[in-house]
Amino acid sequence: MMNITYRLMTIEDYSQAYDLWLLCGNGLNDKDDSKEGIDKYLKRNPYTSFVAVSDEKVIGVILCGHDGRRGIIQHACVSPDYRREGIGGKLVELALGALKDEGITKVLLVAFKKNEGGNAFWEAQGFTLREDLNYRNKALTELVRIDPDYVKE
Repeated sequence: MMNITYRLMTIEDYSQAYDLWLLCGNGLNDKDDSKEGIDKYLKRNPYTSFVAVSDEKVIGVILCGHDGRRGIIQHACVSPDYRREGIGGKLVELALGALKDEGITKVLLVAFKKNEGGNAFWEAQGFTLREDLNYRNKALTELVRIDPDYVKE
């Protein structure tokens, strides 16, 4: 039986979380996902992001925050060696509970279409696919994508 603890994410978790995001293929960029970018995010949202730890190693992470109106889940992942143990579900439960505690009533996330396993996980967690929306974004500065499967369109 694994001894897994769950706690709020701190900037001290950054290196391990970043390595896990790379391993899991999360879409990253050089600004928002830098140590400074994540530190800024955690300071703005100090009670809504969590890590799962086993033997002092971060094995799961959920970066979560809100703008005062809507919650957003970003960069949620569990190490492939620890999947199907309920870790992802527990991280989602913690993040959603923290959002509720802060008065947030709705949460969104973005998942790559090609991430079949991730999309099945989010469906199982009760997140529905919106067919009536187009996701758009605009970079206000040049961002360098870090994920290996990124294809510029």
